[in-house]
Amino acid sequence: MAEPAETTAQGLEPREARFLMIACFIALVTTSFAFIIRVLCMDAWQVYFGLSETQKGEIFGAGMWPFGLTIVLFSLIVDKVGYGRSMIVAFLCHFVSAILLLSARGYWWLYAGSILNGLAAGTVEAVINPAIASAYPKRKTTMLTILHAGWPAGMVIGGALILLLGLTWKISVGIILIPVVLYGVMILLAKFPVSERVLAGVSYRDMLRELGAIGCLLVVYLVCMELNRVFVGENLTHTGFIDLPSLPLTIVIAVVTLAFLAYTRSLGRPMYILLLLVMLLVATTELGVDTWVTDLMKQPMAKLALPGGLVLIYMQVIMMVLRFCIAPIERALKPLGVLFVCACVAAVGLYALSQAAGIVIFVAATVYGAGKAFFWPVTLGVVSERFPRGGALTLNAMGGVGMLAVGIIGSQILGFWQDNRIDHMLAKENPALHAQLMAKEEKRSVFGHYKALDQTKVSALRDKITLYEYRQKKAKEVAADKLEAQLAQDEMYQTFVRNAYDHICRKPEDTAEKSFDEMVKALKDAGAFVDEATYKDLVEKRKTLEEVIGNAKQSALTRVPILPAIMAVVYLCLILYFRATGGYKAVELLAEQKPEAPGGQAPEAPAPEQPPQEPQEGEST
Repeated sequence: MAEPAETTAQGLEPREARFLMIACFIALVTTSFAFIIRVLCMDAWQVYFGLSETQKGEIFGAGMWPFGLTIVLFSLIVDKVGYGRSMIVAFLCHFVSAILLLSARGYWWLYAGSILNGLAAGTVEAVINPAIASAYPKRKTTMLTILHAGWPAGMVIGGALILLLGLTWKISVGIILIPVVLYGVMILLAKFPVSERVLAGVSYRDMLRELGAIGCLLVVYLVCMELNRVFVGENLTHTGFIDLPSLPLTIVIAVVTLAFLAYTRSLGRPMYILLLLVMLLVATTELGVDTWVTDLMKQPMAKLALPGGLVLIYMQVIMMVLRFCIAPIERALKPLGVLFVCACVAAVGLYALSQAAGIVIFVAATVYGAGKAFFWPVTLGVVSERFPRGGALTLNAMGGVGMLAVGIIGSQILGFWQDNRIDHMLAKENPALHAQLMAKEEKRSVFGHYKALDQTKVSALRDKITLYEYRQKKAKEVAADKLEAQLAQDEMYQTFVRNAYDHICRKPEDTAEKSFDEMVKALKDAGAFVDEATYKDLVEKRKTLEEVIGNAKQSALTRVPILPAIMAVVYLCLILYFRATGGYKAVELLAEQKPEAPGGQAPEAPAPEQPPQEPQEGEST
């Protein structure tokens, strides 16, 4: 992948840029690999450590919210700390995270390991995007897209190891150390470029001006909403889509935004603010649907005797291959043209996926996978090309907003559509089951009122079936008089009992730990251990419910294409705008005249080796 010298950063040889690119690529593969391994090991952890469903959710969330927060917050200091030092921090977090997970002895080990994993992932993302953009100032979009082939590559590798080879969770977690150590050694040998912003003499305040008060408001709002969600704060308002977090965090939003406005005296670049808002749709269309598609395709794929997760892995393969092929596509269409075409293709693919069955699922997944392949990296490419004065902040704020938006905004849109379809279809299919399992009170969102399944009741139904089936299975293996003693020592059964107790017996105010015998007694009193006739009735209800949920979710997917359709309109408007103003061109900071210093005097151009106002960042670490 030799590059001509003029395409690399000042002071960075082509071989040095190429080595840095490979190191950053492996770091992103590591991030994605660690993410998918944690997801696929979660069920094994539940049994091995006796985790409840709530604890599973907490551990998974612990690896996600630090990811989005770190991308944003680290962007404010990464130029000062230095790319190399920051990557050492990421490596240490990744390494310690893997060790904690590998030697875990319980819930808190897994939680701490997941927190560190999220911090590592966010730090990697905060560094590699501006580093590669600075290393290849004339090929930003192409190289950022190739770099981000590392994300689907890690998903494919991790998914294949778990789904195809059936490795134990300890071996799976242990394998994470291979890419961790590899990129750790490489960053020690790599030479990192000076930030383009720093080299051009753009001040820290001017960097913040690119984001502006409006951009700051959006970013801080999402950060505070995520903190409020993680730490279970009570929202100040309950309107649905644009709720305010708890009073202290709402005050933080107001104070930080006003302070930002006073310091920068800028509302932000209008086009950048527009792209930030579009990023909410990008993230929902790509990452939001990714979290949904495995469950959505579970029933259709079952008819092919294949797991639903195979569709997700298949789409990641498509994305990986296409991202490596970005160069001729970008030359032909230009970045905004790529985004426009992708939005149109993704809309078609999503609609096709909502109607697909049998082998046609893979045809629809091919179209959708091709459509979403370039959304994220090309958006970052456009930002780095058009707003280089914003440095790491504008680039990584875009990624951070996308990550945070999936859980805070995207999930509400997707969830609203799914809940509505389940409500209507279950009422039509089985009114009695609808009355039994739907929550009694309506909920409210900006899209309207809706009713959702009472997940406690749904879980209770499934728990009763699981307990019956597992007891029947064990009854065939041991004598009747030894059954209860055997079950009391069975880790899998203990987990089933704990989950059933939480769903059926535990009251909201009951936070005390219960012994196994206490939980079994409470479940018996609550009628959780059913007879054969009741079991058969419950199985029929579960079958009906799962069919309705599967059909409703796939039907709800027909609404999602509106998101890439809106994106396509925005991209088309931007294309027309640039055509009317001379065409899309990347802004080259080093080719621009230096901005005037206070007092109207042009500052003296600094030597490349000594960037002004910022510490040297071009040294080997």
